Amino acid sequence: MATIARVGRFAALAGKSIDATLGEHELHVAEFDVLAAIRRLGKPFTTTPSALTRALMLSPAGMTSRLDRLEAAGFIERLADPGDRRSLLVVLTKKGQTTIDAAVVDHVANEERLLAGLTARDRTALDNLLRKLTKQFES
Repeated sequence: MATIARVGRFAALAGKSIDATLGEHELHVAEFDVLAAIRRLGKPFTTTPSALTRALMLSPAGMTSRLDRLEAAGFIERLADPGDRRSLLVVLTKKGQTTIDAAVVDHVANEERLLAGLTARDRTALDNLLRKLTKQFES
């Protein structure tokens, strides 16, 4: 019980820290994930809602909600797909690109702080053990 409690406690503390870091960029984790997925695609930072839904393993309704919030904040635009009038394209705006680039830098630095108490060897061991534990649930 103590091991599971410690894992849960760390997850809760790390979650608060991650939320605070991303909040500095006016983002929640869910929105960060969408912007990061678009950014990883490279220029022209354009994709379809369906591709994002598959990549992030979300329901179409869940993705629509995230895209609505991101569009209202000016981080993305939804444009008609010139190749398919029935489809939309999701385009990362300049504001969205600037925001996600800065958020990633701060997020990585925050994760480094969260793991600062562990040596490189400890981190590798922890990562391997967590992979082993989660694998049993991913079959």
